[in-house]
Order: sequence, then C-alpha cells, then structure tokens
Amino acid sequence: MAVPGWERRGRLLLCALGLALSVYAFHVETSKERDATYRAMCDISATISCSRVFTSRWGRGFGLVADLLGSHSLLNQPNSIFGIAFYTLQVLLGFSNSGLAAVALLGSSLISIAGSLYLAYILIFVLHDFCVVCVSTYLLNFGLLFLNYKRFGHLNQNPEVHMPKAKRQ
Repeated sequence: MAVPGWERRGRLLLCALGLALSVYAFHVETSKERDATYRAMCDISATISCSRVFTSRWGRGFGLVADLLGSHSLLNQPNSIFGIAFYTLQVLLGFSNSGLAAVALLGSSLISIAGSLYLAYILIFVLHDFCVVCVSTYLLNFGLLFLNYKRFGHLNQNPEVHMPKAKRQ
C-alpha cells in the first residue's frame, strides 16, 4: 500500500516552505551579526522583529544548549540550522513507505512541536515580540505533524504490506 500522492505533494510543499524560511532566518541572523544596521524584510515594527528574535540568546540552540552544555557546544547552533536539518529529514524520510520511516517522521514531528511550543512561549512571554518567520514555521510544523499522523495511520491499516514476511520454520 503506497502513500497517497496528496500526502507527498503536501509534504514537499510544507518542507520547501520550511526550508525557505529556515534559510532566510539563517541569512537574517548572519547578516545582522555582520552589520548591526541590517534591516530584514520581516522587521516590521518595534514589536514585530524577527532579527531581534534570531539574534537573541534564544535564537541559538533554543537558549538551553548554552545554559546546559556551554556556549562552545556543537549543539549551540542557530535554530535555523535545526530547521534546515528537520525539513531535509522530513523530505528524505517521506520518500520511504516503511513503517520505521513513518515512526521516525511522527517522532521527529512531535519533537518539532515540543520545540515550537517552547519557542512560542519564549517569543510571547520572555521576548515580548512577534516573529512572522517563527510563527510561520510553527504552523508548518503542525501541518507536518498532521501529515505524519495520517501517514502513520495509513501505513498501519495494512501493516503486513510493510513488514518483512516471517521465515517459515
């Protein structure tokens, strides 16, 4: 039983948008670090500023990595790097019809939702800001969670198709 075509098209669309937003976030962060006067397209007002969010301590490793592992940890990367890795993983695993890939897709989506909820909390209650790019990625992550949940259910409707046949004794 193959994955429905709409699911693959939806995944490619969501991941392409996610990759584009993640690459743009990385561009904004690195541009702002090189030039403090850089103004991003997503910097709309004093309370709607993605560059301020991306360059805050929460814009790297969710802010927790530096606290827990130190600022020199390999995991202390811009959150946009994690986004690029996540959306790439979603695309690559999305080409597989295996049950293991469905579990990995769903599991990584749940982790992305946990990160999105955490970062949304930081955005609203700590930074008192609004980031169009951030909120857009949160919505994309919920869309991918929906697709991955549907895929998991679809592949589990007929699990013997996706499981190797047991050896006869």
